[in-house]
Amino acid sequence: MGMTMTQKILAKHAGLPSVQAGDLIEARLDLVLGNDITSPVAIKEFERAGFTDVFDKDRICIVLDHFTPNKDIKAAKQCAEARAFATKHGLTNFFDVGNMGIEHALLPERGLVAPGEVVIGADSHTCTYGALGAFSTGVGSTDMAAGMAAGIAWFKVPSAIRVELIGKPAPWVSGKDIILHLIGLIGVDGALYQSLEFTGEGVAHLTMDDRFTIANMAIEAGAKNGIFPVDAATMEYVEGRVSRPFDVFEPDEDAEYDRVVIINLATIKPTVSLPHLPSNTKTVDQVAGLKIDQAVIGSCTNGRIGDLRLAAKLMKGKQVAKGVRCIVIPATQQIFLQAMKEGLIETFITAGAAVSTPTCGPCIGGHMGVLYEGERAIATTNRNFVGRMGHIESEIYLASPAVAAASAVTGVITDPAEIACME
Repeated sequence: MGMTMTQKILAKHAGLPSVQAGDLIEARLDLVLGNDITSPVAIKEFERAGFTDVFDKDRICIVLDHFTPNKDIKAAKQCAEARAFATKHGLTNFFDVGNMGIEHALLPERGLVAPGEVVIGADSHTCTYGALGAFSTGVGSTDMAAGMAAGIAWFKVPSAIRVELIGKPAPWVSGKDIILHLIGLIGVDGALYQSLEFTGEGVAHLTMDDRFTIANMAIEAGAKNGIFPVDAATMEYVEGRVSRPFDVFEPDEDAEYDRVVIINLATIKPTVSLPHLPSNTKTVDQVAGLKIDQAVIGSCTNGRIGDLRLAAKLMKGKQVAKGVRCIVIPATQQIFLQAMKEGLIETFITAGAAVSTPTCGPCIGGHMGVLYEGERAIATTNRNFVGRMGHIESEIYLASPAVAAASAVTGVITDPAEIACME
């Protein structure tokens, strides 16, 4: 029986000739990740277990990104604990205020993840790195603690769903629309503990930013991971970032999949997820005209330079609608600098938007955009659960940067094609 991409990667890292769905294995880890919320818990468990050393100071990464710059005393305490641990163990990849970014944009940018690697992170959206052809998945802080100490983790090998992408996306349709469409199609538990393996000629029409977005939200369909083939675009991205050797895996022709989902990219319209689940999707024309109070463009899902370019293209020469707060958050310092060089930051500020240092803040209702009772936000974030961005009676509509930017300008949910036609 053949293996999927994910199964081949796990077999290699477990030192086994082959694995199959349902096998329990121990696999060698290439990277262990934590942030300012999850790392303090992992550190406590690490020390409670009596561990005194990390397995490799170069392969543990802690990023202070959720409540930073510190929003309150508790956040400051969490960051101080992570900072002290990183100093004590000489961690090479510790990222603090001024030299950080939102973790799932920062790690690929810094070349810390490569094709064929195995990465665990104490954050559910660690599945982002599947865009590079790696196996990456979120774990609990206890597993992070064990990973930091031993450099291995146990997994149940997932079965897989093959998502075959055909066609080419229409203008103003991006990775966010594609993954929201898929989640709406199969549901929030449609890929429960399975690997979403993206294939097909349509992949070539997706930018790396599109792929990062799609892999990032694989978890919103319940998936263990999402993964893309390694092609010319992947290799161009890692060139100059990754200097170490890495392996490229392809699925076997006779790999077994639980099901095949075919998506014609040419038929997808800009898509919005309504409260209170990512699977509650409608095309933008079906919800157009709904008033918003806030627009958030950023997060680990959509804060990359391509996302900011899309948003700025729609907002250039226009103004954020009266009564709307528009918050733009570049995902890393490097992205912020690039956006400055290209004049994107000036476009946002001139339009009346607030531009923030990299942070996850509003996505988790932490800071920089918390919602009050009855308020409605359109956001490029990844979850719209009850109370996710603040008050339990607020509402979150998930959308692409293009839809969020167009809506910020009009004050109501808007198809970006309408704004693009405005002089």
